[in-house]
Amino acid sequence: MALQVALTGGIASGKTTVAALFAERGALLIDSDQLAREVVEPGTPGLAEVVARFGGQVLDDQGRLDRQALGAIVFADDVARADLNAIVHPRVRQRRAELLAEAGDDEVVISVIPLLVETGLADQFDAVVVVDLPEAVQVERLMTRNGFSAEQAQARVEAQAARAERLAAADWVIDNSGAPDELDGQVQAVWRELRNKAAGLT
Repeated sequence: MALQVALTGGIASGKTTVAALFAERGALLIDSDQLAREVVEPGTPGLAEVVARFGGQVLDDQGRLDRQALGAIVFADDVARADLNAIVHPRVRQRRAELLAEAGDDEVVISVIPLLVETGLADQFDAVVVVDLPEAVQVERLMTRNGFSAEQAQARVEAQAARAERLAAADWVIDNSGAPDELDGQVQAVWRELRNKAAGLT
């Protein structure tokens, strides 16, 4: 069987960058954010259910999901966020299972799952890699990337699991608070160990 690895981290921690570095080294990536977009594309049962729950206000002029409008609702309301997760997460898990079934026996499959800890999925993987950085840096990067106010950025950070909870689930931690070359070196070191684990050497 392929080695099943979960890659997680808080919002704006750099998961996408780290995932790309693993992919360059040969990992098979399954990105839950990408799958979450797929399952609510126009014409899907997922989008129909989202609209039934939240109304047409979460659609843009082309009938696609307006993520900013939906985010404004769910990040301010725990019940709304739980309802959205109940619609999207089962569909994402089903799609991921289909992709995993196609993986080769000797592959390292890295599933990028932002809400790994929140959804209690960590135990379903052979290893967990956490991309970590201080919360203050996370908020700063989120403000720069998305144009959020400090309050909006903080709210999104606080809507996720605490940093300590993610670290407690980690088999490997990649510190993304430094320079890009430092990040690449850490990914290389973890990749070497993952390949060894996949080969049954550790």
